[in-house]
Amino acid sequence: MRAFRSTLVLALFLAGFAFAAGKKPGDFQAPAQMTEEELAEAKARSKNKLNGFDEKQSEKPKEVPWMMIGLIGISFLAATPFALRAFRNTSKEIAESAEAVGANRED
Repeated sequence: MRAFRSTLVLALFLAGFAFAAGKKPGDFQAPAQMTEEELAEAKARSKNKLNGFDEKQSEKPKEVPWMMIGLIGISFLAATPFALRAFRNTSKEIAESAEAVGANRED
């Protein structure tokens, strides 16, 4: 596995040298400048609507779902007494078991 990795790294390294050998840093040529007509065409193309994003922006934001918020609130209010009763019963059972364990303990 180690020989495979080193062979792969060496091959990539040599490939990089091979591609870079044909070009020198001083061989850079700037891209050709656009003519006035090409600039005007490019500006005209950019003003066209590519998709319906502009129309979607004019839509009004959706209303707040007050009915769903109200139903969730009512369900929490209905569940609160049951949760409190379960909490009291559980904490009472834990306290009783802690007392029983402490009563049998010799200090």
